[in-house]
Amino acid sequence: MSERESTRESTNSYGYRQGQGREGLLAGRVAMITGASSGIGAAAATLFAREGAAVVLMARRAERLAALEKEIVGGGGRALAVPGDVADSGDVRRVVEAAVERFGGLDCAFNNAGYATIEPSLHETDDAVFDRTMDVNVRGVWNCVKHQVPVMLASGKGGSIVNTSSTAGRYATGASVPYVAAKHAVLGITRAAAAEYGEQGIRVNALVVGTTRSEMIDAAVRQVPALEQAFIAPQIQKRMAEPREIAEAAVWLCSDRASFVTGVAMPVDGGISAQAKVG
Repeated sequence: MSERESTRESTNSYGYRQGQGREGLLAGRVAMITGASSGIGAAAATLFAREGAAVVLMARRAERLAALEKEIVGGGGRALAVPGDVADSGDVRRVVEAAVERFGGLDCAFNNAGYATIEPSLHETDDAVFDRTMDVNVRGVWNCVKHQVPVMLASGKGGSIVNTSSTAGRYATGASVPYVAAKHAVLGITRAAAAEYGEQGIRVNALVVGTTRSEMIDAAVRQVPALEQAFIAPQIQKRMAEPREIAEAAVWLCSDRASFVTGVAMPVDGGISAQAKVG
């Protein structure tokens, strides 16, 4: 049985005041968020809930996902944790079906799950690294869009999908070759899907994300401390983004305030794209 419940205000560990003390940007919507167990995904889960959405959370780490669901629900929000791997089409279908069963539909999605590693030169990179990078970053977005679109079409109301790309989707940033290739592909899927479904009311956009504090980035910096300065040197704003700053952009693109925005690669990158020479 689907549910439509009001929420009350509270403050969660990500610093958001959660609930419907005001009409949120996503009031009454149902949102699916992948990569939700940490970083940008977890910040997005709490922000989407604060803005009034019922959030369906997907990630592989079940315990972390369950804890986030408990936190959101404890603060008066609506959330459902459904563990799974975006690289597995069956897992993604199961999460979409759970959204429909619990909350009655799917209005928006933030396909944020990603995977990156620090690798040597292209010719020294193991094929298994290439395969996993493509599976999560490209096939994961493919699986999500493929299963999300039919539900949005069936509703007759359309919807909004946001995919997480990267500055590595615009040019060679120094990240591993598989990652650069994968994030370029995310932009291709985004633009093609926007063109295919625009007349049916489904908007599809991508975030071109700059270096953002996350477990992956923190691990990379611990491994190679000089990376932090290398990450921020090309930016106008000389710092890494906080996960909530990326989440704010995703919320806006999913909301009616972005009603005439589709097929875009929206930079949230501290100004790197204002200076970088990109094709």
